[in-house]
Amino acid sequence: MTRQDTRNDTIWQAVADERTTLVELLRGLPASAWDTASLCEGWRIRDVVAHLVLATRVTVAALLVSLIRARGNTDRLIHDTAVRHADRTPTAELLAELRATIDSRAIPIGTTPVDRLMDLLVHGQDIAVPLGIDRVMPPAPAQLALDRVWTMGAPFHAQNRLAGYSLRATDSSWTAGNGAPITGTAAELLMVVTGRTSPDERVGRR
Repeated sequence: MTRQDTRNDTIWQAVADERTTLVELLRGLPASAWDTASLCEGWRIRDVVAHLVLATRVTVAALLVSLIRARGNTDRLIHDTAVRHADRTPTAELLAELRATIDSRAIPIGTTPVDRLMDLLVHGQDIAVPLGIDRVMPPAPAQLALDRVWTMGAPFHAQNRLAGYSLRATDSSWTAGNGAPITGTAAELLMVVTGRTSPDERVGRR
């Protein structure tokens, strides 16, 4: 087994762990909570869950059809396909579908295993925070996701959006950028680089 294979196995185990704990979180919610607005603007919690399910099912044919329907807008594609699936799938079935993805290693074209991990870490917070639930991100997966978001460009454009700030993780040696200091754990910085937390909320914090 190569070093890359070992790294990927570690990432996929973290993905499975995040899916498992997210299923447990969702399983304890009343049905009404699934229609709560998530941190992701314009998405209900059930839409976020549908998105996480659909990320394991993407085919080229389905992608092309959805892209045409969304008039070439990938953000609209991702949002609308999730909402359609969420609207037509009963809550219990949606939860069962997420549970069935726990060991999936499927990735949409053009993405990586780290993208699946990042998606789960961030969307887990999108679900938990509005419900007042403390969902802890493991430090090592959070740092992997943080580094991926910082270097990936679209859809977050973190380096452009956070030009003029310097970021430093307090639980690792990770640093990036130049300018006004933003410090926090890798998990806290991940919320900044993905636009869930305003950078100004963390400037100067130790």
